[in-house]
Amino acid sequence: MARVAVLPGDGVGKEVTREAARVLRAVRPELELVEWPHGAHRFLESGETITDAELGELSSSYDAILLGALGDPRVPGNEHARQILLGMRFKLDLFINFRPVRLLHERLCPLKGKTVEDLDFVIFRENTEGVYVGMGGTFKQGTPDEVAVQEDMNTRKGVERIIRAAFDYARAHGHSRVTLSDKANAMEFAGGLWRRVFAEVAREYPEIEREALYVDMLAMDLVRRPERYQVIVTGNLFGDILSDLGAALVGGLGLTASGNIHPGRVSLFEPVHGSAPDIAGQDTANPLAAILTAALMLRHLGDDDSAARIEAAVQAAVLAGETTSDLGGTLGTVAAGEAVLRRLG
Repeated sequence: MARVAVLPGDGVGKEVTREAARVLRAVRPELELVEWPHGAHRFLESGETITDAELGELSSSYDAILLGALGDPRVPGNEHARQILLGMRFKLDLFINFRPVRLLHERLCPLKGKTVEDLDFVIFRENTEGVYVGMGGTFKQGTPDEVAVQEDMNTRKGVERIIRAAFDYARAHGHSRVTLSDKANAMEFAGGLWRRVFAEVAREYPEIEREALYVDMLAMDLVRRPERYQVIVTGNLFGDILSDLGAALVGGLGLTASGNIHPGRVSLFEPVHGSAPDIAGQDTANPLAAILTAALMLRHLGDDDSAARIEAAVQAAVLAGETTSDLGGTLGTVAAGEAVLRRLG
């Protein structure tokens, strides 16, 4: 029996995670969902974010982590959110940020003439290196002569394993092309490493076409002809940007699932819309991203059948217009969750 740590977090995270948990219990009643109190409330009471002992427990005693959202105006710097989320990503070595981009209905796409067949690709974003590791600093801060340095760290190991993960996924799912995105013309050292490793790894997958595109070119082309792309692999910063561009193409962050994954280890799954404190408690938040994230988690745990049932139920609710207002519907958070539950029988 799989065991899942559930961190509802802050704001609307608690509301959307509640609906995701209801869906999980409907399709997998034997699944053990254990709620953790980590969020702004605990931080304000005790000063604790997440401890090394708790990270050890997650690693040794759980199969997956389901996170709602973190962020609370009572913690202006959101240091609790940063330490909990980045702590899990870095200390659990969750090197794959996996973002599926799939259109559920043509009316949700802002691009003219695109169909559900035209938008169905995945992004493999390197999740533990790049500019997000926090290497750098400031000099003469607060003066006219201030200097800020932010380092972009890339290791051979880190680059190779994310590229290999992308090719493994392409092979396993019958895809014919993997696209690398970088800015090697302007960032020659990091870009050179990524391109060399990409070419080397690609030789082990002769049936899969490889191509490398500058990130600005790829961003433009995703808007022009998204149907061309199947599997995209890129670094931390560019992956962050391209993933949100992909979300905008298929209806917004209210439909966007993501996984922070290390194959064979406990991994973290989260919708990426944030805690939205301005609408918390109003029963207006869209729960579909959290529900689709739960389905993605089940796929990671090897239950493709239950995941497919959830995804089909979400799509059916979207097709029927039984959604929250951000997708053109009139339902609240709970009712939108119930629209999915009804279609699960």
